[in-house]
Amino acid sequence: MYVADSRSSKAPVAPDAAVPAAGPLRRGAVPGAVVALGTVSLVTDISSEMVTAVLPLYLLTGLGLSPLGFGLLDGIQNGFSALVRLAGGHLSDRRGRDGAARHKAVAAVGYGLSALCRPLLLFVHTVPLIGAVIAVDRTGKGLRTAPRDAMISLATEPAHRGRAFGVHRAMDTAGALLGPLTAFLVLRLAGGPLLADGGERHGYDAVFAVSSCVAALGVLILLLFVPNRQQGDDLSTSAPSLRDSLTLLRLPGLRRLTLCAVLLGLTTVSDSFLYLLVQRRLDLPVGLFPLLPLGTAAAFLLFAVPLGALADRIGRHRLFLAGHGVLLLGYGLLLSPLRGLPAVLCVLVLHGTFYAATDGVLAAATADAVPAEQRGAGLALVGTGQALARFACSLLFGALWGAVGGPAALGWSAGALALCVLGAAAVLRPSEPVAAAAAGKPEPVPAAEENP
Repeated sequence: MYVADSRSSKAPVAPDAAVPAAGPLRRGAVPGAVVALGTVSLVTDISSEMVTAVLPLYLLTGLGLSPLGFGLLDGIQNGFSALVRLAGGHLSDRRGRDGAARHKAVAAVGYGLSALCRPLLLFVHTVPLIGAVIAVDRTGKGLRTAPRDAMISLATEPAHRGRAFGVHRAMDTAGALLGPLTAFLVLRLAGGPLLADGGERHGYDAVFAVSSCVAALGVLILLLFVPNRQQGDDLSTSAPSLRDSLTLLRLPGLRRLTLCAVLLGLTTVSDSFLYLLVQRRLDLPVGLFPLLPLGTAAAFLLFAVPLGALADRIGRHRLFLAGHGVLLLGYGLLLSPLRGLPAVLCVLVLHGTFYAATDGVLAAATADAVPAEQRGAGLALVGTGQALARFACSLLFGALWGAVGGPAALGWSAGALALCVLGAAAVLRPSEPVAAAAAGKPEPVPAAEENP
C-alpha cells in the first residue's frame, strides 16, 4: 500500500485503459488501491459486526424491545440504506475543482458517519435514540458502497475486475468473521453480568468503545492509503447531472443487469430465514445457531477470489446465473430428507458459494456496462434495485411462512427462483457484454444513448 496523493498528470486517460492510475502492474496483480480498500472494509466490518453481534440481545433483553419491533426497525433502516446508495453513487461521480471525481470524498463521509455512530452508543440508552444512531450508521453504509465499488473498478484492468472484486469481498468477509469473535472476547475480558442477566451494562459499553476505535482506524486507512484519483478521473470535463444518472437505465447492458438483479432478488430468501430453516429442518442444536453465519462467511471467504477469477475467464453473467443455481441446490438440500450436521455444513457451503459467485461478480459485470464517468451512479442503480427486491422478498416470505409454514414457503420460493434464473438467462442471452468482459474490453456504449 502507499500514501494517497492527489497529484496526477492532466493527460487524458482512455476508458478502462490497460494500465491503472496507480502505475503499471504485473499481469493479474491486484492494484494497491484495491488492497487498501479491502483493508478499510475488513477493519470497518470488524467494527460493525462487533455491534451487530450484541445489539439484538441488548435491545431485546436489555431494553425490552419486541422481536417484531426489532425486525421492523432493521427492515426500514436497510431499505433506507438502499435508497441512500443512489445519492452516494450520483454525488461520487461529481467532479471537484481538480477535475477528479469525488469517489474517495463521498466514501470517506460514509465511513466517517458510521465511525461517529459507534461512540454515541455509549451515551444513548433508549430505543428511539438507538434507532436514530443505527439509522445514521446505515446512511453511512449506503453512501459509501457505490463509490467504493467504483474505485475498485476504475483501479483495475477490465480483464481482472472479477478477481479484484473477489479479493475485496474476501477481505470484507474476513472482517465479518472476526467481528463477532472480537465482540465475544471483549465481553469475556470485560467480565461481569450482562443486561440479559439483569446486571450492569459495562460489558456492552466495552464492545461499543472498542468498536469505535476500530472504526476510526478504518477511516484513517482510507484517508492515508487510498489514492484520490483513479483511472478515468480525467475522462470528461463535464460532470454528469442527476438526470444523466437517472437515465442510465437506457443503456441496454445496465438495463438487463438491473432487471435480472431485481428478479433474482425477489426470490432470494434472506439469510435470517434460511438459518431458521436450517436449524429446524436439519435438527441442529439451538446452541449452535449463532455459528451458522460464520459457516456461510467462511465459505464466502474461501471461494470469493477463485470464483472472481473464474468469472473473468468464462464471463461474469454466466457465473452470476450459476451462483443462483448453486443456491437452488442449497434449497433442494434443505427440502430433502437429509438431516444432521453434514447436511448443515453442505447447505452453508452452498450458501457461501452463492455469495462468492454473485456479490462481487455482479459489481464487476455492472462496471463493464457503465461509462467510467458515471460508474458510481450505475453501480448504485443495480445495487439499490437488488437490495429493495430482497427486502420485498423478506416481507413476502415472512407472510408466506405464516400462511403455509416454512418448508412450503421455501418450496414456493425455490420454484420461483428456478423460473427467474431461466428468465434471467434469456434476458442476458446477448453475449456481447460477456465476451467483452472476458476479453478485457469495456462494453461499447451506443452513440444515441451515451448521453441520454
